[in-house]
Amino acid sequence: MNSPKNHPIPNIPASKFPKVVIVGAGFAGLKLARKLIKKNFQVILLDKNNYHQFQPLFYQVATAGLEASAISFPLRKIFHNTNNVTFRMAEVASVDSVSKKLFTSEGYVDYDYLVLAMGADTNYFGNKNIEYFATPMKTVSEALYIRNKIISNYERAINIERPENRKHLMNVVIVGGGPTGVELAGAIAELRNNVLPKDYPQLNFHNMKVVLIEAGPVLLGPMSKESQSHALKYLEGLGVEVMLSTLVKDYNGQIVTLEGDVFLETQTLLWAAGIKPNLIEGFEQAHYAPNGRLLVNEFSEVKGNNGIFAIGDISLMTNEKYPKGHPQVAQVALQQAVTLSHNLIHREKSQEQHAFQYKDLGSMATVGRKLAVVDLPFIKFQGLFAWLTWLFVHLMAILGVKNRLFVFINWSWNYLSFDPSLRLLIKPKYVRESERKELIEEK
Repeated sequence: MNSPKNHPIPNIPASKFPKVVIVGAGFAGLKLARKLIKKNFQVILLDKNNYHQFQPLFYQVATAGLEASAISFPLRKIFHNTNNVTFRMAEVASVDSVSKKLFTSEGYVDYDYLVLAMGADTNYFGNKNIEYFATPMKTVSEALYIRNKIISNYERAINIERPENRKHLMNVVIVGGGPTGVELAGAIAELRNNVLPKDYPQLNFHNMKVVLIEAGPVLLGPMSKESQSHALKYLEGLGVEVMLSTLVKDYNGQIVTLEGDVFLETQTLLWAAGIKPNLIEGFEQAHYAPNGRLLVNEFSEVKGNNGIFAIGDISLMTNEKYPKGHPQVAQVALQQAVTLSHNLIHREKSQEQHAFQYKDLGSMATVGRKLAVVDLPFIKFQGLFAWLTWLFVHLMAILGVKNRLFVFINWSWNYLSFDPSLRLLIKPKYVRESERKELIEEK
Protein backbone atom coordinates (compact mmCIF):
# COMPACT_ATOMS: atom_id res chain seq x y z
CA MET A 1 0.00 0.00 0.00
CA ASN A 2 0.97 3.68 -0.19
CA SER A 3 3.08 5.04 2.69
CA PRO A 4 1.02 6.72 5.42
CA LYS A 5 0.98 10.50 5.16
CA ASN A 6 1.64 12.65 8.21
CA HIS A 7 -1.10 15.22 7.70
CA PRO A 8 -4.83 15.15 8.42
CA ILE A 9 -7.11 13.66 5.78
CA PRO A 10 -8.39 16.75 3.90
CA ASN A 11 -11.98 17.93 3.86
CA ILE A 12 -13.27 15.98 6.86
CA PRO A 13 -16.30 18.00 8.05
CA ALA A 14 -16.12 19.58 11.49
CA SER A 15 -18.61 18.27 14.03
CA LYS A 16 -19.54 18.80 17.66
CA PHE A 17 -20.37 15.10 18.06
CA PRO A 18 -18.02 12.27 19.12
CA LYS A 19 -16.10 10.93 16.12
CA VAL A 20 -16.50 7.22 15.28
CA VAL A 21 -13.96 6.04 12.70
CA ILE A 22 -14.90 2.73 11.05
CA VAL A 23 -12.27 0.85 9.05
CA GLY A 24 -13.77 -1.48 6.44
CA ALA A 25 -17.08 -1.39 4.58
CA GLY A 26 -17.81 -5.09 4.62
CA PHE A 27 -20.81 -6.60 6.37
CA ALA A 28 -19.77 -5.42 9.85
CA GLY A 29 -18.46 -1.94 9.07
CA LEU A 30 -21.26 -0.99 6.70
CA LYS A 31 -23.94 -2.27 9.08
CA LEU A 32 -22.50 -0.22 11.94
CA ALA A 33 -22.28 2.94 9.83
CA ARG A 34 -25.89 2.55 8.72
CA LYS A 35 -27.07 1.95 12.29
CA LEU A 36 -25.42 5.23 13.35
CA ILE A 37 -27.10 7.34 10.65
CA LYS A 38 -28.80 10.38 12.22
CA LYS A 39 -27.43 9.48 15.66
CA ASN A 40 -25.35 11.93 17.70
CA PHE A 41 -22.04 10.78 16.22
CA GLN A 42 -19.77 11.93 13.45
CA VAL A 43 -19.03 8.75 11.48
CA ILE A 44 -15.98 8.45 9.22
CA LEU A 45 -16.09 5.28 7.11
CA LEU A 46 -12.82 4.19 5.46
CA ASP A 47 -12.29 1.48 2.87
CA LYS A 48 -9.72 0.76 0.15
CA ASN A 49 -12.60 0.41 -2.34
CA ASN A 50 -15.47 2.83 -2.93
CA TYR A 51 -18.05 0.05 -3.02
CA HIS A 52 -19.48 -2.69 -0.83
CA GLN A 53 -18.96 -6.26 -2.06
CA PHE A 54 -21.54 -9.00 -1.46
CA GLN A 55 -19.14 -11.88 -0.86
CA PRO A 56 -21.56 -14.85 -0.84
CA LEU A 57 -22.14 -14.39 -4.58
CA PHE A 58 -18.52 -14.01 -5.71
CA TYR A 59 -18.63 -17.54 -7.10
CA GLN A 60 -21.47 -16.56 -9.46
CA VAL A 61 -19.38 -13.72 -10.86
CA ALA A 62 -16.46 -16.15 -11.27
CA THR A 63 -18.64 -18.60 -13.21
CA ALA A 64 -20.35 -16.01 -15.46
CA GLY A 65 -23.68 -16.20 -13.66
CA LEU A 66 -23.81 -12.56 -12.52
CA GLU A 67 -22.27 -9.24 -13.46
CA ALA A 68 -19.82 -7.79 -10.96
CA SER A 69 -21.95 -4.63 -10.72
CA ALA A 70 -24.94 -6.67 -9.54
CA ILE A 71 -23.19 -7.58 -6.27
CA SER A 72 -21.26 -4.34 -5.77
CA PHE A 73 -22.86 -1.21 -4.37
CA PRO A 74 -21.35 2.33 -4.35
CA LEU A 75 -20.73 3.42 -0.77
CA ARG A 76 -21.31 7.09 -1.49
CA LYS A 77 -24.76 6.32 -2.84
CA ILE A 78 -25.71 4.56 0.39
CA PHE A 79 -25.03 7.73 2.36
CA HIS A 80 -26.72 10.26 0.11
CA ASN A 81 -28.51 12.89 2.21
CA THR A 82 -26.78 11.61 5.34
CA ASN A 83 -25.12 14.53 7.10
CA ASN A 84 -23.27 12.66 9.85
CA VAL A 85 -21.57 9.93 7.77
CA THR A 86 -18.51 10.68 5.63
CA PHE A 87 -16.79 8.14 3.37
CA ARG A 88 -13.14 8.28 2.34
CA MET A 89 -11.30 5.79 0.15
CA ALA A 90 -8.00 5.01 1.87
CA GLU A 91 -5.80 2.16 3.04
CA VAL A 92 -5.08 2.05 6.75
CA ALA A 93 -1.53 1.62 8.00
CA SER A 94 -1.34 1.98 11.77
CA VAL A 95 -3.06 3.26 14.87
CA ASP A 96 -1.65 5.32 17.73
CA SER A 97 -3.88 4.60 20.73
CA VAL A 98 -2.16 7.24 22.90
CA SER A 99 -2.79 10.20 20.59
CA LYS A 100 -5.96 8.57 19.21
CA LYS A 101 -4.86 8.87 15.59
CA LEU A 102 -5.39 6.45 12.73
CA PHE A 103 -2.79 6.71 9.96
CA THR A 104 -3.78 5.94 6.38
CA SER A 105 -2.50 6.32 2.82
CA GLU A 106 -4.35 9.67 2.58
CA GLY A 107 -3.33 11.11 5.93
CA TYR A 108 -4.34 10.60 9.53
CA VAL A 109 -7.70 11.02 11.21
CA ASP A 110 -8.40 11.65 14.90
CA TYR A 111 -11.02 9.54 16.62
CA ASP A 112 -12.99 9.24 19.80
CA TYR A 113 -14.00 5.68 18.97
CA LEU A 114 -12.18 3.47 16.48
CA VAL A 115 -13.89 0.38 15.04
CA LEU A 116 -11.76 -2.12 13.10
CA ALA A 117 -13.82 -4.16 10.67
CA MET A 118 -11.28 -4.97 7.95
CA GLY A 119 -12.37 -8.59 7.59
CA ALA A 120 -10.04 -11.34 6.45
CA ASP A 121 -7.87 -12.32 3.52
CA THR A 122 -6.84 -15.65 2.00
CA ASN A 123 -4.72 -17.96 4.15
CA TYR A 124 -2.11 -20.02 2.26
CA PHE A 125 -0.70 -21.53 5.46
CA GLY A 126 2.81 -20.37 4.65
CA ASN A 127 3.14 -22.06 1.24
CA LYS A 128 4.77 -19.41 -0.97
CA ASN A 129 4.40 -21.40 -4.21
CA ILE A 130 0.67 -21.82 -3.71
CA GLU A 131 0.34 -18.15 -2.78
CA TYR A 132 2.14 -17.17 -5.98
CA PHE A 133 0.47 -19.53 -8.46
CA ALA A 134 -3.00 -20.25 -7.02
CA THR A 135 -6.00 -17.96 -7.47
CA PRO A 136 -8.02 -16.77 -4.43
CA MET A 137 -11.58 -15.42 -4.43
CA LYS A 138 -11.92 -12.80 -1.71
CA THR A 139 -12.81 -9.78 -3.86
CA VAL A 140 -14.89 -8.93 -6.92
CA SER A 141 -11.66 -8.33 -8.83
CA GLU A 142 -10.43 -11.84 -8.03
CA ALA A 143 -13.79 -13.32 -9.06
CA LEU A 144 -13.54 -11.51 -12.41
CA TYR A 145 -9.97 -12.74 -12.79
CA ILE A 146 -11.14 -16.33 -12.31
CA ARG A 147 -13.83 -15.86 -14.95
CA ASN A 148 -11.29 -14.46 -17.41
CA LYS A 149 -8.77 -17.17 -16.61
CA ILE A 150 -11.22 -20.03 -17.21
CA ILE A 151 -12.54 -18.56 -20.47
CA SER A 152 -9.02 -17.71 -21.66
CA ASN A 153 -7.87 -21.28 -21.00
CA TYR A 154 -10.64 -22.71 -23.22
CA GLU A 155 -9.87 -20.22 -25.96
CA ARG A 156 -6.28 -21.45 -25.83
CA ALA A 157 -7.24 -25.12 -25.54
CA ILE A 158 -9.32 -25.07 -28.71
CA ASN A 159 -6.17 -24.16 -30.66
CA ILE A 160 -4.26 -27.19 -29.35
CA GLU A 161 -4.50 -30.19 -31.65
CA ARG A 162 -3.80 -33.13 -29.33
CA PRO A 163 -6.41 -33.74 -26.56
CA GLU A 164 -3.81 -34.90 -24.02
CA ASN A 165 -2.06 -31.53 -24.30
CA ARG A 166 -5.25 -29.66 -23.37
CA LYS A 167 -5.75 -31.19 -19.91
CA HIS A 168 -3.76 -28.61 -17.97
CA LEU A 169 -5.92 -25.86 -19.51
CA MET A 170 -9.29 -27.56 -19.10
CA ASN A 171 -9.01 -29.08 -15.63
CA VAL A 172 -10.09 -27.02 -12.61
CA VAL A 173 -8.95 -27.87 -9.08
CA ILE A 174 -10.57 -26.22 -6.06
CA VAL A 175 -9.07 -26.45 -2.58
CA GLY A 176 -11.36 -26.02 0.41
CA GLY A 177 -14.60 -27.84 1.19
CA GLY A 178 -16.43 -25.02 2.92
CA PRO A 179 -19.42 -23.19 1.39
CA THR A 180 -17.23 -21.22 -1.06
CA GLY A 181 -15.46 -24.31 -2.37
CA VAL A 182 -18.63 -26.38 -2.60
CA GLU A 183 -20.59 -23.64 -4.40
CA LEU A 184 -17.71 -22.93 -6.77
CA ALA A 185 -17.24 -26.61 -7.62
CA GLY A 186 -20.95 -27.09 -8.31
CA ALA A 187 -21.16 -23.99 -10.51
CA ILE A 188 -18.07 -24.92 -12.56
CA ALA A 189 -19.35 -28.49 -12.99
CA GLU A 190 -22.65 -27.17 -14.33
CA LEU A 191 -20.77 -24.92 -16.75
CA ARG A 192 -18.84 -27.93 -17.97
CA ASN A 193 -21.91 -30.14 -18.24
CA ASN A 194 -24.36 -27.74 -19.87
CA VAL A 195 -22.83 -24.50 -21.14
CA LEU A 196 -19.22 -24.79 -22.30
CA PRO A 197 -19.91 -27.66 -24.76
CA LYS A 198 -22.17 -25.24 -26.68
CA ASP A 199 -19.38 -22.67 -26.93
CA TYR A 200 -16.59 -25.13 -27.70
CA PRO A 201 -18.14 -28.10 -29.54
CA GLN A 202 -14.68 -29.13 -30.79
CA LEU A 203 -13.49 -29.83 -27.21
CA ASN A 204 -14.26 -33.06 -25.39
CA PHE A 205 -15.51 -31.99 -21.97
CA HIS A 206 -15.61 -35.57 -20.74
CA ASN A 207 -11.85 -35.10 -20.38
CA MET A 208 -12.27 -31.99 -18.20
CA LYS A 209 -11.90 -32.69 -14.50
CA VAL A 210 -13.45 -30.60 -11.76
CA VAL A 211 -11.74 -31.64 -8.53
CA LEU A 212 -12.63 -30.46 -5.01
CA ILE A 213 -10.01 -31.12 -2.34
CA GLU A 214 -10.74 -30.91 1.39
CA ALA A 215 -8.18 -31.54 4.14
CA GLY A 216 -10.87 -32.64 6.60
CA PRO A 217 -12.97 -35.80 6.54
CA VAL A 218 -16.20 -34.06 5.44
CA LEU A 219 -17.47 -31.16 3.34
CA LEU A 220 -19.17 -28.18 5.01
CA GLY A 221 -17.59 -29.00 8.36
CA PRO A 222 -19.75 -26.76 10.62
CA MET A 223 -23.03 -27.96 9.09
CA SER A 224 -25.14 -31.01 9.97
CA LYS A 225 -24.30 -34.54 8.87
CA GLU A 226 -27.40 -34.53 6.63
CA SER A 227 -26.17 -31.43 4.80
CA GLN A 228 -22.64 -32.80 4.54
CA SER A 229 -23.77 -36.09 3.01
CA HIS A 230 -26.25 -34.45 0.63
CA ALA A 231 -23.65 -31.92 -0.54
CA LEU A 232 -21.24 -34.75 -1.32
CA LYS A 233 -23.95 -36.68 -3.16
CA TYR A 234 -25.00 -33.63 -5.19
CA LEU A 235 -21.43 -32.81 -6.20
CA GLU A 236 -20.67 -36.36 -7.23
CA GLY A 237 -23.91 -36.38 -9.23
CA LEU A 238 -22.63 -33.34 -11.12
CA GLY A 239 -19.39 -35.16 -11.88
CA VAL A 240 -17.13 -33.41 -9.38
CA GLU A 241 -14.27 -35.53 -8.08
CA VAL A 242 -14.27 -34.95 -4.31
CA MET A 243 -11.08 -35.80 -2.41
CA LEU A 244 -11.53 -35.77 1.38
CA SER A 245 -8.81 -36.00 4.04
CA THR A 246 -6.35 -34.83 1.39
CA LEU A 247 -3.62 -32.22 1.84
CA VAL A 248 -2.15 -30.08 -0.91
CA LYS A 249 1.63 -29.97 -0.56
CA ASP A 250 2.70 -27.79 -3.47
CA TYR A 251 1.78 -26.20 -6.79
CA ASN A 252 4.06 -24.93 -9.55
CA GLY A 253 1.48 -23.32 -11.79
CA GLN A 254 0.77 -26.49 -13.73
CA ILE A 255 1.05 -29.50 -11.37
CA VAL A 256 -0.72 -29.80 -8.01
CA THR A 257 1.19 -32.08 -5.65
CA LEU A 258 -0.91 -33.86 -3.04
CA GLU A 259 0.15 -35.77 0.04
CA GLY A 260 1.36 -39.20 -0.97
CA ASP A 261 2.91 -37.82 -4.16
CA VAL A 262 -0.35 -37.76 -6.10
CA PHE A 263 -0.27 -35.26 -8.96
CA LEU A 264 -3.05 -33.31 -10.68
CA GLU A 265 -2.50 -31.37 -13.89
CA THR A 266 -4.10 -27.92 -14.07
CA GLN A 267 -3.38 -24.27 -14.71
CA THR A 268 -6.41 -23.29 -12.65
CA LEU A 269 -6.01 -23.91 -8.92
CA LEU A 270 -8.70 -22.02 -7.01
CA TRP A 271 -7.85 -21.57 -3.33
CA ALA A 272 -10.73 -21.44 -0.84
CA ALA A 273 -9.07 -23.32 2.00
CA GLY A 274 -8.85 -20.75 4.74
CA ILE A 275 -8.82 -17.13 5.84
CA LYS A 276 -6.60 -14.96 8.02
CA PRO A 277 -7.46 -11.56 9.52
CA ASN A 278 -6.19 -8.38 7.92
CA LEU A 279 -3.69 -6.75 10.25
CA ILE A 280 -2.94 -3.18 11.26
CA GLU A 281 0.17 -1.90 13.04
CA GLY A 282 -0.02 -0.37 16.49
CA PHE A 283 -0.92 -3.32 18.70
CA GLU A 284 1.29 -5.50 20.84
CA GLN A 285 1.56 -9.26 20.48
CA ALA A 286 -0.54 -9.74 23.62
CA HIS A 287 -3.51 -8.20 21.82
CA TYR A 288 -3.59 -11.02 19.26
CA ALA A 289 -4.76 -14.61 19.47
CA PRO A 290 -2.44 -17.27 17.98
CA ASN A 291 -4.49 -17.22 14.76
CA GLY A 292 -3.93 -13.48 14.32
CA ARG A 293 -7.38 -12.26 15.39
CA LEU A 294 -7.62 -9.33 17.80
CA LEU A 295 -8.73 -10.35 21.29
CA VAL A 296 -11.84 -8.45 22.37
CA ASN A 297 -14.06 -8.47 25.45
CA GLU A 298 -17.80 -9.11 25.54
CA PHE A 299 -18.43 -5.55 24.27
CA SER A 300 -16.13 -6.03 21.22
CA GLU A 301 -13.52 -3.69 22.75
CA VAL A 302 -9.90 -4.66 22.05
CA LYS A 303 -8.49 -5.78 25.39
CA GLY A 304 -6.29 -3.11 26.95
CA ASN A 305 -7.32 -0.44 24.42
CA ASN A 306 -10.04 1.89 25.63
CA GLY A 307 -12.23 3.15 22.79
CA ILE A 308 -10.89 0.75 20.15
CA PHE A 309 -13.26 -1.98 18.96
CA ALA A 310 -12.96 -4.88 16.55
CA ILE A 311 -15.90 -6.69 14.96
CA GLY A 312 -16.34 -9.37 12.32
CA ASP A 313 -13.66 -11.75 11.08
CA ILE A 314 -10.80 -9.72 12.54
CA SER A 315 -11.97 -10.15 16.14
CA LEU A 316 -11.93 -13.04 18.60
CA MET A 317 -14.43 -13.04 21.45
CA THR A 318 -14.54 -16.11 23.67
CA ASN A 319 -17.21 -17.25 26.08
CA GLU A 320 -18.51 -20.49 27.57
CA LYS A 321 -20.49 -21.39 24.45
CA TYR A 322 -17.76 -20.36 22.00
CA PRO A 323 -14.43 -21.07 23.77
CA LYS A 324 -12.53 -20.77 20.45
CA GLY A 325 -14.43 -17.70 19.29
CA HIS A 326 -17.46 -17.23 17.10
CA PRO A 327 -17.58 -18.58 13.54
CA GLN A 328 -16.22 -16.20 10.90
CA VAL A 329 -19.50 -15.75 9.05
CA ALA A 330 -21.56 -12.75 7.99
CA GLN A 331 -24.25 -13.19 10.63
CA VAL A 332 -21.75 -12.82 13.46
CA ALA A 333 -20.36 -9.64 11.89
CA LEU A 334 -23.81 -8.14 11.36
CA GLN A 335 -25.01 -8.93 14.88
CA GLN A 336 -21.81 -7.58 16.45
CA ALA A 337 -22.29 -4.35 14.52
CA VAL A 338 -25.86 -3.96 15.78
CA THR A 339 -24.85 -4.63 19.40
CA LEU A 340 -21.92 -2.20 19.17
CA SER A 341 -24.14 0.54 17.73
CA HIS A 342 -26.42 0.29 20.76
CA ASN A 343 -23.46 0.18 23.16
CA LEU A 344 -21.86 3.29 21.69
CA ILE A 345 -25.10 5.18 22.24
CA HIS A 346 -25.39 3.81 25.79
CA ARG A 347 -21.75 4.64 26.49
CA GLU A 348 -22.22 8.28 25.52
CA LYS A 349 -25.22 8.45 27.85
CA SER A 350 -23.30 6.68 30.65
CA GLN A 351 -25.81 3.84 30.51
CA GLU A 352 -25.15 0.14 30.95
CA GLN A 353 -23.69 -1.65 27.95
CA HIS A 354 -24.89 -5.08 26.83
CA ALA A 355 -22.60 -8.04 26.22
CA PHE A 356 -22.75 -9.52 22.74
CA GLN A 357 -24.89 -12.65 22.44
CA TYR A 358 -24.74 -14.46 19.12
CA LYS A 359 -28.00 -15.86 17.80
CA ASP A 360 -27.30 -18.61 15.28
CA LEU A 361 -29.83 -18.15 12.48
CA GLY A 362 -28.58 -21.20 10.58
CA SER A 363 -26.37 -21.81 7.56
CA MET A 364 -26.86 -22.85 3.95
CA ALA A 365 -24.99 -23.64 0.77
CA THR A 366 -26.05 -24.12 -2.83
CA VAL A 367 -24.47 -26.91 -4.87
CA GLY A 368 -26.07 -26.32 -8.25
CA ARG A 369 -29.33 -25.51 -9.96
CA LYS A 370 -32.19 -26.80 -7.78
CA LEU A 371 -29.65 -28.26 -5.34
CA ALA A 372 -28.87 -26.77 -1.93
CA VAL A 373 -28.61 -27.66 1.75
CA VAL A 374 -30.09 -25.60 4.60
CA ASP A 375 -29.57 -25.93 8.35
CA LEU A 376 -31.93 -23.81 10.44
CA PRO A 377 -32.11 -23.96 14.25
CA PHE A 378 -35.46 -25.76 14.08
CA ILE A 379 -35.28 -27.73 10.81
CA LYS A 380 -32.85 -29.10 8.24
CA PHE A 381 -33.77 -29.69 4.59
CA GLN A 382 -32.17 -30.19 1.20
CA GLY A 383 -32.98 -30.17 -2.49
CA LEU A 384 -35.28 -27.85 -4.45
CA PHE A 385 -36.97 -26.15 -1.49
CA ALA A 386 -33.56 -25.54 0.10
CA TRP A 387 -32.39 -24.00 -3.18
CA LEU A 388 -35.41 -21.68 -3.33
CA THR A 389 -34.79 -20.71 0.30
CA TRP A 390 -31.15 -19.95 -0.50
CA LEU A 391 -32.20 -17.79 -3.47
CA PHE A 392 -34.70 -15.80 -1.40
CA VAL A 393 -32.36 -15.20 1.56
CA HIS A 394 -29.48 -14.03 -0.62
CA LEU A 395 -31.70 -11.91 -2.84
CA MET A 396 -33.10 -10.06 0.17
CA ALA A 397 -29.61 -9.55 1.62
CA ILE A 398 -28.34 -7.68 -1.45
CA LEU A 399 -28.24 -3.90 -1.13
CA GLY A 400 -30.48 -1.81 -3.38
CA VAL A 401 -33.71 -2.52 -5.24
CA LYS A 402 -31.98 -2.17 -8.62
CA ASN A 403 -29.29 -4.72 -7.69
CA ARG A 404 -31.93 -7.16 -6.47
CA LEU A 405 -33.83 -6.73 -9.71
CA PHE A 406 -30.71 -7.35 -11.81
CA VAL A 407 -29.84 -10.47 -9.82
CA PHE A 408 -33.41 -11.79 -10.03
CA ILE A 409 -33.51 -11.26 -13.81
CA ASN A 410 -30.15 -12.98 -14.24
CA TRP A 411 -31.17 -15.92 -12.08
CA SER A 412 -34.50 -16.26 -13.90
CA TRP A 413 -32.86 -16.16 -17.34
CA ASN A 414 -30.15 -18.63 -16.34
CA TYR A 415 -32.76 -21.00 -14.88
CA LEU A 416 -34.96 -20.91 -17.96
CA SER A 417 -32.23 -20.99 -20.61
CA PHE A 418 -29.33 -22.60 -18.73
CA ASP A 419 -27.12 -20.34 -20.85
CA PRO A 420 -25.54 -17.44 -18.90
CA SER A 421 -24.64 -14.61 -21.22
CA LEU A 422 -21.65 -13.14 -19.39
CA ARG A 423 -18.93 -15.32 -20.88
CA LEU A 424 -16.88 -12.34 -22.04
CA LEU A 425 -13.10 -12.27 -21.97
CA ILE A 426 -12.34 -8.65 -21.09
CA LYS A 427 -8.63 -8.02 -20.80
CA PRO A 428 -7.23 -5.03 -18.89
CA LYS A 429 -5.76 -2.17 -20.88
CA TYR A 430 -2.08 -2.44 -21.66
CA VAL A 431 -0.04 -0.04 -19.52
CA ARG A 432 2.88 1.66 -21.29
CA GLU A 433 6.29 1.41 -19.59
CA SER A 434 6.35 5.18 -18.97
CA GLU A 435 2.93 4.99 -17.27
CA ARG A 436 4.06 1.99 -15.24
CA LYS A 437 7.06 3.96 -13.91
CA GLU A 438 4.81 6.88 -12.99
CA LEU A 439 2.50 4.56 -11.07
CA ILE A 440 5.44 3.03 -9.20
CA GLU A 441 6.82 6.47 -8.32
CA GLU A 442 3.40 7.55 -7.00
CA LYS A 443 3.31 4.52 -4.72
